[in-house]
Amino acid sequence: MISELTTLDLSPLDGILEKYAGQKGAIIPILQHAQEVYGYLPPEVLKEISQRTHIPLSRIYGVATFYAQFYLTQRGRHVIRVCDGTACHVRGAAKIIDELGNDLHILPGQTTDDYRVTYEVVYCLGSCGLAPVAVVDEHVEGRLTPAHLIETARSLK
Repeated sequence: MISELTTLDLSPLDGILEKYAGQKGAIIPILQHAQEVYGYLPPEVLKEISQRTHIPLSRIYGVATFYAQFYLTQRGRHVIRVCDGTACHVRGAAKIIDELGNDLHILPGQTTDDYRVTYEVVYCLGSCGLAPVAVVDEHVEGRLTPAHLIETARSLK
């Protein structure tokens, strides 16, 4: 992850841009690889991609903001996604969402000030039988209680 005090090293873009040089329609894989390197898509990275591919910056931002897979702000080292789909909602997801947000001191969609956790609410994780459910760093946590998810979040370093 990049911190605001760090000078951004754009050299990793060399290999990415060389790989897709001259290929039409390569914006998405270029952005995917850049995000893998930086953890998100900082403005400096998008500007460099624009300059070196001769693709207008507005078009690059258009792609990056259209697809939910791309992030324009730095994310936490850990990501907690709490489901609030129908099954989860009926089984208490709203209380879990509120209490976890209060414990982390952030709202869904935000990242803690120390970049430890990014907290999101989604509307289906495909695990209705385990409702209420969350995914913590790609690990499914089912039959949740607020206390259990708060404990899990606090244990993340």
